[in-house]
Amino acid sequence: MIEIKNLTKRFGNIQVLKGIDLTVKRGEVISIVGPSGAGKTTLLQLIGTLDKPESGSILFNGEDLCKMSSKKLATFRNRHIGFVFQFHQLLPEFTALENVTIPALIAGRNRKEAEAEALELLKIMGLEERVNHKPSELSGGENQRVAVARALINHPDVILADEPSGSLDSKNKEELHKLFFDLRDKFGQTFIIITHDEGLASFTDRTIRMVDGIIEQQN
Repeated sequence: MIEIKNLTKRFGNIQVLKGIDLTVKRGEVISIVGPSGAGKTTLLQLIGTLDKPESGSILFNGEDLCKMSSKKLATFRNRHIGFVFQFHQLLPEFTALENVTIPALIAGRNRKEAEAEALELLKIMGLEERVNHKPSELSGGENQRVAVARALINHPDVILADEPSGSLDSKNKEELHKLFFDLRDKFGQTFIIITHDEGLASFTDRTIRMVDGIIEQQN
């Protein structure tokens, strides 16, 4: 599904990525681990089309994302990629239901249908009693499950998660990790997850270890 070839990225005089080659198959749950500064988040941002590489290619179902215009990339990102961040990045003035619905509305979907699907996703997340609560009224674990539902609303090909359980306590962390695998089993969802959690990494289909801008090992 995703094929990355000789990807490089520089910020000023610092070479952050030094020729990354990586293939991701549909339905895989992959973890990316490594020390701070290894280039993990930069790689995830490039895969997510939030930035462009210095050189190399990112083929997504055979189409090179590096050759798309900014406008086309924005549409592609909305329809094909879901994001889950460490601190969930929900909009504080909106309810859980509204936060999940927003990406579908941006994609031009019918509001009634989008809200119905958002409600169904929140039920899958175990949040049917919390749909009208705003982020400040939810726990950290609940907010992160809302963020996962938001990432799923447009049926993305892949969900990119950057330290998704980093701000959670042990119980909520375990529940979130289980949720990722449940979603893979239920929807065939593909995940690429940056994590420092060795427990999560040990359960993923593959673990990619990065050091100093290169992939050191793939298990």
